[in-house]
Amino acid sequence: MSDSNGPRALLTRIRLWLVVFVVCLVLSGITAFPLVSELRLIDEALGSWAAPVAEWFPGLAEWIARVRGGLEAADEQSPYLLYGTDWLAFAHLVIAVAFYGVYRDPVRNIWVVEFGMIACVGIVPLALICGPIRGIPFWWSVIDMSFGVIGILPLLVVRRMIKRLEAATASTPAVVPCTP
Repeated sequence: MSDSNGPRALLTRIRLWLVVFVVCLVLSGITAFPLVSELRLIDEALGSWAAPVAEWFPGLAEWIARVRGGLEAADEQSPYLLYGTDWLAFAHLVIAVAFYGVYRDPVRNIWVVEFGMIACVGIVPLALICGPIRGIPFWWSVIDMSFGVIGILPLLVVRRMIKRLEAATASTPAVVPCTP
């Protein structure tokens, strides 16, 4: 095995995939904090510079306007309800922190990747069950499910690479450092 395909190169690729995944996880989480402002901006954009999108997808524009109205009403009358989305954001950030263990020692902490994969799979039944209960349009549930489908792809790649790293370092574990 050449050095470019060796354990160190594999570790570098694993870490790169993890950084991309964690950045996406963090971005997904922090967008749950300013929901009222975000929906206001999106709704206003659909009425101005993004009007062609609203024309192509009128259901989307109607849904965004409906959600904006609901969030603004909740924010005005019962702001404590939005505290739930703060916890959603926090959960994303905490899960992202867990991936630091995989970054440091992928073989030992592969379970975090597997946990992430289970969470991604769990998004699908959650969206299919809770979406209709909450009156969420099916197409929106499909968007929600896509987070699980898209999220699991890099984790599958990372898991496969970790298994290769484990096999490559089985006889010489000192070759791959456990710290960044």
